[in-house]
Amino acid sequence: MRCPFCGASDTKVIDTRTSEDDKIVRRRRECIECHKRFTTYERYDFNNLTVIKKDKTREAFDRDKVYNGMKKSCEKRPVADSVLLNATKEIEVELTHRNKREVESSEIGELIMQKLKKIDKVAYIRFASVYREFTDVKSFNDEISKLDKE
Repeated sequence: MRCPFCGASDTKVIDTRTSEDDKIVRRRRECIECHKRFTTYERYDFNNLTVIKKDKTREAFDRDKVYNGMKKSCEKRPVADSVLLNATKEIEVELTHRNKREVESSEIGELIMQKLKKIDKVAYIRFASVYREFTDVKSFNDEISKLDKE
C-alpha cells in the first residue's frame, strides 16, 4: 500500500476492524518513512458484474450510482445516510447472489424502488417519476393511488 502523503511503498498496519456484517475491513496504517497515518477500506469487488443499459450498452456495476440515485430522491427528507448505505449494500448482495455476470439496469431500478418504498414513500415517488419517465400529472396520481392501496 502506497502512502498517500509521501508515496512510499512501505506501510505497516496498526489496527484492523471489520464491519458488523464482515463485508468491509477497515485498516489503520502508518507510513514507515514519513510516519503519517491513514485509513484504508477493503470490500468485495463488484467489477465482475456488468450492467446492460436501456440502449444495450454495457458498463461495470457502480455502487455509487445506486447510492447517489437514492440520495437524490431522499433530498430534504428525514432519511439517515446510514439507511441509504445499508440499502445500497443490500442491493449489491442481492445482485451478487443471483450468480449472473450481467444484469439489466431495469432490474437494478426495480430493486432501488423496492428499497425506497420501504424507506420513504416521497423518495419512492421521486425516484419512480424519473425512472419510469412520468410525462404528466396522471402518471403521478396513478402511482400514488397504487401506494395508497398497498
